[in-house]
Amino acid sequence: MGTQSEKQIALAYRFLASGNPKQAKQILEDALTDDLENREIIFALRCCSFWLDTMSYVPSLEAFEQGETLINQWKSFKTFISRENENHDKAVYATCRGVFSLALAGYQRLYTEKDSSLRAEAYRKSGLCYKKLGEYEMALESLQEANSITPGTAAGMAEMADCYALYGNEKLAKLLFREAFFIDARKIDLSFLDSELICLLIRQVSLKGYTGEALQEWIPVYGVLFGVFNIKRELSAPEVGKLKQEIFARENEAKDPQSDKSMLVPRLINLYFWLIDHYVMSNDSCSKINEILLKIKLLSPEIHAMYVK
Repeated sequence: MGTQSEKQIALAYRFLASGNPKQAKQILEDALTDDLENREIIFALRCCSFWLDTMSYVPSLEAFEQGETLINQWKSFKTFISRENENHDKAVYATCRGVFSLALAGYQRLYTEKDSSLRAEAYRKSGLCYKKLGEYEMALESLQEANSITPGTAAGMAEMADCYALYGNEKLAKLLFREAFFIDARKIDLSFLDSELICLLIRQVSLKGYTGEALQEWIPVYGVLFGVFNIKRELSAPEVGKLKQEIFARENEAKDPQSDKSMLVPRLINLYFWLIDHYVMSNDSCSKINEILLKIKLLSPEIHAMYVK
């Protein structure tokens, strides 16, 4: 690749990073005429073409819809590039900066929104954008603000955990991931989690054949079994009461022949894990622990064997 091509590619990437794939595409097409076999240029052109339509109509949308459209389209883009025979990091990085910088600008315009739920979501999604841009301190500030408005959401806690993992605080990350998947595993968007801590766990559970919402429900179970969700805290009395109430409700639900066992089984096992942890931390009787272990064995002998070994 000649010096001229390198300069043109670098300029194109600057336009991509500013959210202007149209201008980037023009520069890359000029570069390609002098370097027809350049795979990096061809890949970058595909990236530009993918985003042309979206970037053309996003400015006409309301602020929140701008952000939502961009980050949802990013998931489609990840699928698109996963099907490519090659992946050029610089092109993907430039595209990422352009997409999430524009999405962030949309969400930031909602910081004074009177609707607290919308304002909290804007801060949470801002945190996601900052994280994708590599600005972890700003990401955590935004996520903490979201949590102060709407405390204890699974999605917000998972994003905070991911940031702490990327930031190097693995202990706090493990604690928060465990909490997030306990609150509501299905509310966590796995496609936006980036830390190796959680991505490796997701891959390991995926290899067992789980997909979709079943995958989300089994992640906390295997998180315990594989030693990832090993940072725990004692529950308060109201939390213990709520935990037992949910176990009772789920057990009754499981008695219905029409119930969805693919979702109920991992959820119940995770609830049982939490109750066992509570009994252990509070030095409760072994008989209570053994009773829960028997319930796990009846649900899944394989999981029981892995847990007690």
